[in-house]
Amino acid sequence: MLLSSKIRLPVGWWLGVYLLGTAAKGIAQQAPAPLVVALDSVAVAPRPIDTQGWLLLDKDIQLELDGAVRNLYNFKFDRADRQFRSLRRRYPQHPLAYFLLGLSTWWKMMPLAPTDPRYDRQFYAYLDTATTKAHALYKADAHNYEACFFLAAAYGFAARLHAERHDWRKATVSSRRALDYLQKSRPANGLSSEFELGFGLFDYYAVWIGEEYPWLRPVLFFFPKGNTQQGLAELRRAARTAFYAKTEAAFFLLLILPSAREHQTGQALELARQLATDFPDNSYFQVEYAKLCFDQGQWEAAEVTCQTVLAKNSQGYVGYEGRAGRTTAYILGYLQQHRYHNPAKAQDYYRRCLVFSETIQLTSGYYVFANAALGRLAAQQQDVAAACCYYAVVVDKASKHEPQYQEARAYLRRYGSGRSFL
Repeated sequence: MLLSSKIRLPVGWWLGVYLLGTAAKGIAQQAPAPLVVALDSVAVAPRPIDTQGWLLLDKDIQLELDGAVRNLYNFKFDRADRQFRSLRRRYPQHPLAYFLLGLSTWWKMMPLAPTDPRYDRQFYAYLDTATTKAHALYKADAHNYEACFFLAAAYGFAARLHAERHDWRKATVSSRRALDYLQKSRPANGLSSEFELGFGLFDYYAVWIGEEYPWLRPVLFFFPKGNTQQGLAELRRAARTAFYAKTEAAFFLLLILPSAREHQTGQALELARQLATDFPDNSYFQVEYAKLCFDQGQWEAAEVTCQTVLAKNSQGYVGYEGRAGRTTAYILGYLQQHRYHNPAKAQDYYRRCLVFSETIQLTSGYYVFANAALGRLAAQQQDVAAACCYYAVVVDKASKHEPQYQEARAYLRRYGSGRSFL
């Protein structure tokens, strides 16, 4: 896109038009003098962007890395990383290989508990190297928008992990840098849908991100306002046509579409089904698909997917750890309780959910739901002691506004020994 939708002509141009207009009054019978326009007063379209040497848009590189990128998202990390390291040996001064190795490390972290730091140092090391290489390219040519792309992406991923670790100062600094380079790369937005992932996220979230994340308000003050519909369209295009950004765009759509803001759960379910089919060993996509099937009442598909996840957990598949296990165990427990009316099997799955949760020290959400369900089942079986134990955990772990908290508190007040559980 060579010209922006609103062209700001130089002040000298408008002043020249004004002066010529006023001078023309009263000389209608006089032949007009030749118009002389200073060259520095003419607004011209920017020169075409030079993409020579951009590995990001190199079709041969994309063809070569197609299998590696698919292996990355299918959790075959060793295979993917071998190809990324091969690319690094051939292009040691380019950020692409380092960024892809960082992306691979990020997806190794995805199935883990939010507080698990085992890959943090490796992740930051790859991103730091990617930013160093990209800065060198940008320093050599301030119009190298490929370098801006990698700087925005690397700082963006760093900000995400800093936020996960509740390091708000570093998250703010990285976010500001990411947004800065994102805006610098805007002239290249029409070149490739790879760029649309970043712009789509900014345009979609900038409308309300200041309310959800107050620490970003000072950063967003210096940037344009967003547009949710435009951002959603950009993310959809990236998910359809991008190469490197395709699955990342789909990941964010999977978060956005079923949200209270969009209410497009049907589209989210179709997207999750496609991702689960394309990447059958990606535990994150399998679990998200199971959750959406469960929410939409497609219980058979949810059950089959959850059983597959637990089987892969038992077999030691990469990425099938406690986080995936606790979600799927809870869903299977719920189905056994409410679909098959089998309380014994339901209790077994709920208890497995508790074990998975405690193993990864994630004692909220499904952990609370499973304890509440076990408390109910124990109460139905007249096992007051067991019910009180489970409900005591709910009171301890749940937020006071949650219905499970109110349910547990009411039971303990009635059947608990004095107020020892409250």
